[in-house]
Amino acid sequence: MRIALLQVASPAEESPDDRRTRVGRMVAEARGADLVVLPELWAAGYFAFESYEERAESLEGPTVAAGRRWARDLGAHVHVGSIVERGPDGSLYNTAVLVAPDGTITHTYRKVHVFGYASREAELLTPGDALEVAPTPFGPLGATTCYDLRFPELWRGLVDLGAKTVVVPAAWPAARREHWQLFTTCRAVEEQVLVIACNAVGIQEGGVVLGGHSRVVDPWGRVLAEAGTEEGLTFCEVDADVVDTVRSQFPVLRDRRWPAVDAPGGVPAL
Repeated sequence: MRIALLQVASPAEESPDDRRTRVGRMVAEARGADLVVLPELWAAGYFAFESYEERAESLEGPTVAAGRRWARDLGAHVHVGSIVERGPDGSLYNTAVLVAPDGTITHTYRKVHVFGYASREAELLTPGDALEVAPTPFGPLGATTCYDLRFPELWRGLVDLGAKTVVVPAAWPAARREHWQLFTTCRAVEEQVLVIACNAVGIQEGGVVLGGHSRVVDPWGRVLAEAGTEEGLTFCEVDADVVDTVRSQFPVLRDRRWPAVDAPGGVPAL
């Protein structure tokens, strides 16, 4: 399994259309990867709060359409990162999207824990209320987004649904980079999943510097790849059986004693 993490900068002076064109050229350089992953709200710009309403789009909008085209062109899965999604009732969500090599959307996730600290995300966006796991050639795959890293119960919910890989698009500031590195490693170890975390880079509106350091962490806590702070691609080769191997050799999930939830089927009620 070959993974390509694409760190993207979203400068305020660049339009979303120009950014999609520019990012498309970088995605084309990921040919040969099985899975390409982009960051959180890279097209709209995470900190472009005043533009969320204008830049919101549906799952049929230009960012997902570009991701579907890229997936077909590469013959690869493309995790488009996330978009400001406008729902049927007009509500706005931070929605992550996975596209299969044939261009079909195979997984979506509306960010449950919208961020309110030094951010207007919680004011402008509606929290999601559901978890899903999608079958892929790499095994069952789920997603969380950025701030969700701080909520292990959400991750345990994905494990209860069968997840073995979790993709994490993010716009995590450089000021808390150590937390990013800690939580991506911790979630991989405690949930015995492969964590594929792609962070944005550069200076965004308001002068916030995003931290990069996109990384792939296996269930042993081994960092298989870690990017720096520059825009561009980072590649990583992963044994597709690593999660099964770790869970078999060190079956900690089997030894759980305290029930995770009371919801029917053992799935968290969000």
